[in-house]
Amino acid sequence: MLVERGTWAMNVEVVGEAYAIASNYLRRTGTIPDSYATNEQLLTIIVQMFRRGETNKIKLANKAIAEFEAAQLVI
Repeated sequence: MLVERGTWAMNVEVVGEAYAIASNYLRRTGTIPDSYATNEQLLTIIVQMFRRGETNKIKLANKAIAEFEAAQLVI
């Protein structure tokens, strides 16, 4: 399903599936708490990468995990 936001069209399934893959991994490793709440930082990373042209859900998830974990080391 495509959802239009302003001038952007976003494939909700790809973004949602990439988020599910990345958040499940990060929860299992203990990087993020095990809750039903959406991690806004992780979702923002995925959406930004999607807008830059990455549409493969596995690549999105893997790159988002790496970027999220790198950001956690800085904090």
